Amino acid sequence: MGSAVYRFGQYALDADRRQLSHDGQQVDVEPEALQLLCHLVEHRGRVVPEVELREKLGHGQTVSEAALAGLLRKARLAIGDSDTRQQLIRAVHPHGYRFVAQATVAATTLSATPAAPGVPAGAEADHEVIRFCRSADGTRIAYALTGEGPPLVKTANWLTHLDLDRTNPMWAHWFDGLTRGRQLVRYDERGCGLSSWDMDGFTLDSLIADLHAVADAASLDRFPLLGVSQGGAVAVAYAARHPERVSHLILTSAYARGEQIRAGSDDERDAAEVDLNIARAGWRSQDNSFLRYFASQFLADATPAEWDAFAAYQRQTTSPANGLRFIEEFSRIDVSGIAHQVTCPTLIIHSRDDARVPVAQALELATLIPDSRLILLESRNHLFTADDPAWPTFLTHLYTFLSK
Repeated sequence: MGSAVYRFGQYALDADRRQLSHDGQQVDVEPEALQLLCHLVEHRGRVVPEVELREKLGHGQTVSEAALAGLLRKARLAIGDSDTRQQLIRAVHPHGYRFVAQATVAATTLSATPAAPGVPAGAEADHEVIRFCRSADGTRIAYALTGEGPPLVKTANWLTHLDLDRTNPMWAHWFDGLTRGRQLVRYDERGCGLSSWDMDGFTLDSLIADLHAVADAASLDRFPLLGVSQGGAVAVAYAARHPERVSHLILTSAYARGEQIRAGSDDERDAAEVDLNIARAGWRSQDNSFLRYFASQFLADATPAEWDAFAAYQRQTTSPANGLRFIEEFSRIDVSGIAHQVTCPTLIIHSRDDARVPVAQALELATLIPDSRLILLESRNHLFTADDPAWPTFLTHLYTFLSK
């Protein structure tokens, strides 16, 4: 189990255990006020709309404006703030609030996952620290170092949230699996998770610069690079531009060209535009039927309840505006022209029946990258789940590849 602890000034907020302390002494706070504080701190990268807070606190029923004002007052008083000072929780007109204090995040997690074949038991990570660096354009990027051993860098992909992923069913097994005998270096994409949600630029160059900043901040010289989903395109571009830094490249559920770029016929272009328009409408409205449909593309074999949990997680990782921007930009990404410049050994793993990215995209990557090998696994999931039979097979191939 894991616990994210936020520190600001002399206060420490354990969001998972719902505990607030000041100089090591527990602060008594009404549970609803503490829940409000946790939500604001966890989403401190953005302005949280008043309606969102009222729905969150009402557990399905919207609380009144007066009740919200009372809980805000109690939350502020608990951390030495007030309605007039607003040095930590600031009202943002017309109707929103933002936690504006500088905060650091640490998480400690114990893992009981069995070791992978050929990996010594007890080699898993049990400690994680979240840090921050600045990309070339000044954007704040959150990154985390997990486990011990030689590094494995995972390129950012949406959806992630560093201080939620270790206990999120969609990602928890990934980090347990990827930290067996290695130190996993991962980060939140700009506009997402704990990285800055205010983006001046969102281009391939800026995403490459973010990865470069994390590698430098973690003092990495040469390292294997894992690209998952749309993070695969960024990984390919980085390996092509910085061959001296990347020793091995692993791509899973990845593609070289976004849906709009790879559309080769009128029918495919029409389908790509319809898909994008549905995404635009869905992210703007935050309609749950769309979010569930979106989740089903990532987790084809999940249950409706798991799709709903995925949809709820989506809302925590980024804003609707950024979510739409991600989809639009990645539908137009294209690294097919530089993939041939990748010189390191490359392993491409893909589900045969991937519902989000067709297997043809894996075949294209294998054709474009010179020293590459392709492995197709029997699965429909875009992201391998913990109980997917393909998951342990994926790990075995990954560790065998990295050992060479």
